[in-house]
Formats: sequence, C-alpha cells, structure tokens
Amino acid sequence: MKKRRPGKFSVTKAVKANARERVGQPKPSRVLESEPRTGRDVKHKPKLEEIIRQEE
Repeated sequence: MKKRRPGKFSVTKAVKANARERVGQPKPSRVLESEPRTGRDVKHKPKLEEIIRQEE
C-alpha cells in the first residue's frame, strides 16, 4: 500500500487558519430582512414605441 501524500499547500488557507487561531471563528451571518426600496430608477430604458405613444 502506498503512503498518502500531503495535500497541496495553499497560502490562503494557511493565512485564514492563522487568523482564526488568533482572533477566533467569525460569528455566523444572518440575513437581514429589509423592506423593498421605493423610488428606484427604472431598470430598463423605455422602448421607442412607448416614447412615441407618450408624445401623442
């Protein structure tokens, strides 16, 4: 049976593990239920046909 190779070193994982060790685990995030905004700008430009109808 072959010996198991160690995993590939990742700098990102090492830095995050070091930070968790020093500061501690971050608190779990919660989804904040916010009311929908009002007065938003229109997402899409009006079509040419709609513009012509408004002018008439």
